[in-house]
Amino acid sequence: MPRRRKGASLIALALDRDAPEALHRQLYRQIRDAVLSGRLAPGTRLPSSRSLSGELACSRNTVVNALEQLHSEGYLGGLRGSGTYVSEELPDQLLNAVRPTAPETPGGGSAEAALSGRGRALLGLMPRRGARHRAFLPGLPALEHFPFDVWGRLLGRVWRQPPEALPRHGEPAGHPPLRAAIADYLRAVRALDCDAGQVMITSGAQQGVDLVARLLLEPGERVWIEEPGYPGLRGPLLAAGLEPVPVPLDAQGLSLEAGRRRAPDARLAVVTPSHQYPLGRTMSLARRLALLDWAHERGAWILEDDYDSEYRYAGRPFAALQGLDARRPEGGGRVIYLGSFSKVLFPALRLGYLVIPGPLAAAFARGRAALDDHAPLIAQPALAAFIEEGHFAAHVRRMRRLYAARQQALLAAARTQLAGLLTVEPDEAGMHLTAHFTPALARRMTDREATRRAAAAGITVMPLSSYFLEGAGPQGLLLGYAAVPEQAMAGAVRRLAGALAGG
Repeated sequence: MPRRRKGASLIALALDRDAPEALHRQLYRQIRDAVLSGRLAPGTRLPSSRSLSGELACSRNTVVNALEQLHSEGYLGGLRGSGTYVSEELPDQLLNAVRPTAPETPGGGSAEAALSGRGRALLGLMPRRGARHRAFLPGLPALEHFPFDVWGRLLGRVWRQPPEALPRHGEPAGHPPLRAAIADYLRAVRALDCDAGQVMITSGAQQGVDLVARLLLEPGERVWIEEPGYPGLRGPLLAAGLEPVPVPLDAQGLSLEAGRRRAPDARLAVVTPSHQYPLGRTMSLARRLALLDWAHERGAWILEDDYDSEYRYAGRPFAALQGLDARRPEGGGRVIYLGSFSKVLFPALRLGYLVIPGPLAAAFARGRAALDDHAPLIAQPALAAFIEEGHFAAHVRRMRRLYAARQQALLAAARTQLAGLLTVEPDEAGMHLTAHFTPALARRMTDREATRRAAAAGITVMPLSSYFLEGAGPQGLLLGYAAVPEQAMAGAVRRLAGALAGG
């Protein structure tokens, strides 16, 4: 267990009795800012309320009121009689609630001020990471069920005595056997029209977005993105100097009417038609065809992120946009298909892929070579064998059954524990459910406050409002269930309910 430092005089606290702000609020704010800036590190023990009141020459009630507020919001922890400590597990959103004091650069001024405007925009997209609990972190797979024994054998088989050419530089588009295995899989399972020459291996989905943005668009051009949508897709667009334009969804998916109104000159649409993130909607066939019409009319591109397509629990998925585009009478070529293995296998793998229109494949390979040569080659031969020998398909089938059962366990627990707090509906696909606030809960707190309270109870949830680029959006929470065993689900939901019911 880490040794706890005493924080008696680690930070300077001062109360201004002439200020309009109440004394306990001043103390609350100063300690909170010290936690967020790192001046009070996780695990630091605070002085007793009696010591603080003497040091600040204020009543003990003033100190107690400030500390209790900080404790209820998850900044502080500890038991009565054992002292008060800065929480070891600070939630993601808590760390973004107040902008910490930026460190200074060697030449003076804050580090953030030294960044470009584009750099500062990138920092604002992603909060600092705090503790990440298994319940209910969205996108975390059931890692204990991955066949690491099989994976280890495949890695060893390749690298104990690798072919002479394998340890050298790889091809810009990736390991040829892996590209062929992915193309075969996508043709059979997602009805794509592609061959191995169109597949490019990337270091995850975000690098795929980055390549598309840099190689197909000019800086300053505008891009339709879904509102709400995954913040991780915005970063590569901003890094390429593009302007993401949030386009709201309707019952059928991305609203083309709103897109044309907001950015009629857009050159790219980034969509998740199979299972929209975070709302879980499936784009209708009519809307898919209309989106393809728009791309051909405008000479624009569609980046199809086929998120969660493997995990569908009811009915058959629509054909991918890429396959629909290829079957148009005039031919396709306007859709770039994006996939990743991070959530299907395990996040640390960091391998994804693009399926590029045939005429562009060679140009993409040359452009990729100019940027970073090729994706890391260590895991690619093992992944090719994992797919070719049937392990990938078998793992997806097992996880589909497991996740369907875990979703049902979450729904059953929510019906009894979260009634009156959250409305949780089933979903035909995916690894998370979107829980909407009841009016009664929305009157008491925001979803960001709910996130802080849940973190203090050892639960990680994401606030729905954080996925909106414009405005606060509706209040709700994302509940990732894939990594939560069925037998642990009821207890985790009970802790979440207790966090939301209090206060």
